[in-house]
Amino acid sequence: MEVGGILRFTDLFRKINEEQDPTLAWNSSCEHGQCGTCAIKVNGKPLLACELLVENAIKAFRSTIFKIEPITIAPVVRDLIVDLEEAYTRIEKVKPYVIQPAEKQPGAIEYQLSPRVLEQYVEATRCINCFCCATACISSHKNFLGPNAMLTSIVRLMDPREQAKQERLKVLYSQEGIYRCHTSMACTFVCPKQIDVAHFIALAKAGTYDQEQPKLGKVKGATREHKQS
Repeated sequence: MEVGGILRFTDLFRKINEEQDPTLAWNSSCEHGQCGTCAIKVNGKPLLACELLVENAIKAFRSTIFKIEPITIAPVVRDLIVDLEEAYTRIEKVKPYVIQPAEKQPGAIEYQLSPRVLEQYVEATRCINCFCCATACISSHKNFLGPNAMLTSIVRLMDPREQAKQERLKVLYSQEGIYRCHTSMACTFVCPKQIDVAHFIALAKAGTYDQEQPKLGKVKGATREHKQS
């Protein structure tokens, strides 16, 4: 198929539907790189189809032939569509919200964060749970919840509004937690939002998040040891 270089891969899939194969199933929603539903693998690399231009793919892969596959973090429903509901069970385990919010200052209508505190973790809040990092991760397909799930919990640990620190540490140091990570850095390499995911996981492994904060102690009733599988 001949296509223009400025077409996105989502445009390419639509063109295939219209001109070659109307049965090809693929997923997208916002097509602005914000929802993560169009994640696929192109020549083995997980990425967002809506962000990849054909001309950029040719430069990056030095080829005009592309192998398109679904991401491997969940069972395939059909063609390029995977069961995202099952994939999100990993995220739900880490509770992607403030579990126990801190009290606001008397008379305040909202909990205010200082720029210095927010700067420590604002990069990580760009995560859209596209599962590109989890697909690339060499540990995610066994007993590891995945880089994005860990990042979600780490963000809340760094958030001063979160009071349920021990509950979050239990997940991080569990048999499915951060010590399953092999520090391959693949998560950082493929992240479409350019988040240094491996950096945040490394901070969690060390038990500290910046030079001014004390180390987070070992969680009560949890162990950092686990068996490789």
